[in-house]
Amino acid sequence: MKLLLPLLFLFILTGCYESSRNCTDFNTGQFKSTVTINEKTYLSTFSRSQNLQVETYDGKTDSSKVRWINDCEAVFTTIRPKNRTERKDIHLKILTTTDSSYTFEYSYVGEVNKQKGVAIKITE
Repeated sequence: MKLLLPLLFLFILTGCYESSRNCTDFNTGQFKSTVTINEKTYLSTFSRSQNLQVETYDGKTDSSKVRWINDCEAVFTTIRPKNRTERKDIHLKILTTTDSSYTFEYSYVGEVNKQKGVAIKITE
């Protein structure tokens, strides 16, 4: 019984904890991003306005329309898709934020296989 009361108190304190996310700080700006897929790390840079994202990866530049679902979730639609895969929209969700970066997960809309990555804000 002596152990039960402290454990219950600890559970109540940690069960109510919710980390704050300042997603609006990362809706626009210039960023560097890293994503690891199958133990290989991919790097890209991108610039995002409220409605448009231009990303450079491996010497190629792609542009996407951005539609914000809420402050922490967006859907990206490739403007000029070159193949069937690029025609699929991408859903991005910001999971956590710091003062200069955010952790995110993304997947094609409707798919359950999600990838995670980190983006670091370079400038406003």
